[in-house]
Amino acid sequence: VQLQASGGGLVQAGGSLRLSCAASGRTFSQYAVGWFRQAPGKERVFVAVRNWNADIAIYDESVKGRFTIDRDNAKTTVYLQMNSLKPEDTAVYYCAARRWASSTFEREYDFWGQGTLVTVSS
Repeated sequence: VQLQASGGGLVQAGGSLRLSCAASGRTFSQYAVGWFRQAPGKERVFVAVRNWNADIAIYDESVKGRFTIDRDNAKTTVYLQMNSLKPEDTAVYYCAARRWASSTFEREYDFWGQGTLVTVSS
């Protein structure tokens, strides 16, 4: 599976962005896809994940109620809708995939996209 993240940009605090993660590969529907982020000078951390058949989503507490992860298996794309953005959401956002089950642990993902930068100004 190859992943391509896009949709990042500069937005004011309180604004919204939608990130996309486009995947190649015929077996995309067998993969859980998650989003992670890495703020300047910090480690990469979990944001959200949706499992392979899209019926379960898990969010980090810091984004719960503001971010929504969805997937369209027909389009082999996963989306991260980000609302009520805060300056502390500023980071490079990465999408990642692993077979079947969801995980919040970076080390359990096998495939990674290149990252897209989100900057939230105050």
